[in-house]
Amino acid sequence: MGRKTAVLGFSVAPEIAAEYEKLTARQKTTKSELFRRMVEVYKDRLAEEEFFALQRKMARRVRRRGPLTEEEVSRIVFEDR
Repeated sequence: MGRKTAVLGFSVAPEIAAEYEKLTARQKTTKSELFRRMVEVYKDRLAEEEFFALQRKMARRVRRRGPLTEEEVSRIVFEDR
């Protein structure tokens, strides 16, 4: 039966490693769990940034075109997806 996890290896500055150790102790969690949480938070942040970028893009379109109907908004929102 194969492994269900992958081992990652990377280097960080000693100060970051020490801070990481402190975080795991303070959160009473493992290094692996803290890393998983960090990745989830990072993914959420990227999705939020993507949403705000799309919002800015759509706001520019609306300012150029003027008020839109609900149907026009739906069409514009979903045409780029």
